[in-house]
Amino acid sequence: MSFIADKQSLDDLNLTGKYRPNSIYNLFSQVKTTGGEKLLDAMFNNPLTDPDAINRRSAIFVFFQQHPLDFPFCKDKIESAEKYLNDRSESNKILSTVNLLKLNIVHIAVRSEEYLDIIKGVQATLVLLQEMSLYLKKLGDFAQHPYAADFSRLKQTLSRPAIVQLLSASDSPKEDVHIPFLKLNHLHFFFRGTLREELNYFFKVLYELDVFIAVSDVARSKGMSYATAWPASATRFDAVDLHHPALDKAVSNSISLTRDQNVLFLTGANMAGKSTWMKTIGTSMYLAHLGFPIAADRCDFSVLDGIYSSINVPDNLNMGYSHFYAEVLRVKEVALQVSAGKNLLVLFDELFKGTNVKDAYDATLAVSEGFAQYTNCLYVISTHIIEVGDDLQKTCGNIQFKYLPTIMEGAVPRYTYRLQEGITNDKQGMMIIKNERILEIIEGAIV
Repeated sequence: MSFIADKQSLDDLNLTGKYRPNSIYNLFSQVKTTGGEKLLDAMFNNPLTDPDAINRRSAIFVFFQQHPLDFPFCKDKIESAEKYLNDRSESNKILSTVNLLKLNIVHIAVRSEEYLDIIKGVQATLVLLQEMSLYLKKLGDFAQHPYAADFSRLKQTLSRPAIVQLLSASDSPKEDVHIPFLKLNHLHFFFRGTLREELNYFFKVLYELDVFIAVSDVARSKGMSYATAWPASATRFDAVDLHHPALDKAVSNSISLTRDQNVLFLTGANMAGKSTWMKTIGTSMYLAHLGFPIAADRCDFSVLDGIYSSINVPDNLNMGYSHFYAEVLRVKEVALQVSAGKNLLVLFDELFKGTNVKDAYDATLAVSEGFAQYTNCLYVISTHIIEVGDDLQKTCGNIQFKYLPTIMEGAVPRYTYRLQEGITNDKQGMMIIKNERILEIIEGAIV
């Protein structure tokens, strides 16, 4: 079953997007090869829903984080070799020889770029095999690590007598150096015929190494850790000292959502950090389902079917939707998924802010009470309407109430970004307006 994370949620949390500023994808996109980038894209856009698969992937990242390794392979060599190998397979030795001989004759007469590309590809493939053989020797024997089976299979391939003989008899070839036809013909069929399946696996490992090393390097530099995945039936998200991975000086908070306390009702003034905390939770849950590192000291979570957020819901002028109606449709979409039995993380930031206070109060209260009945899901709901929280305390026993405080230092608000128990009535909107002297500006303009 695929993990649900629609465009609205991905945009709200700024998760994906190679060209989006400060996206979470860009935080980890330190790979060195095109194939590594494609693999990172595939991983990042396909969260896992099997706890064993998640824990295995995170264990591989842990290994590379604990054993810092470089990635010594040249990107140009990799791309030359892969282009050469992907051109076509050679299944018949005689036909392969005839075709190569024709290209050689053309090359002697007028210079054949195709023939030169074959030479370049053969040279690059040979270099990569030599470098990988040395690399595996340098790694030593990590028999117990979670990537051991892949390394072992690669070692077995490189231990084949024909490859050992080839590598021991070959000096490191240089680009554009002439290779005698007979040697080229032998290597050409060996690489694109005899060894083709093994070389496909070779490149798979190369790209995985690129991703594992790049992501684990980011985790090490930022002091990140890995979440432990549990079956969906556990219904939990416990994190200690959790913070947003893209913020270098982020304040950490802990969170515990369980089936008995599956709703976090969050209050706080503007700029107190509510939206950032909600994005931190959503981003961390998404990364956890990737098996990627998260910014926490410790984390345990039950696998979900997906994440739905309603943080920056846009209106739709083309459809004639107001902001309020767009909010309503978003809540309806989530309600359909929840009522269908999906296990979801739901993030509602300032529900129904597109309507008047009375309607917003009634709707927020009713929707919160309704969703709270589905204890297989986890919710974070924020609002400025603190009266909703007062009523929910009376009707729902599975809701926990936290707030982000504001400390007034004279007329200047200071935000701690530290979660506290309860509901706050902090309201600094008018004070901020006065501090910015907006009313004075308006009155001065009138005068």
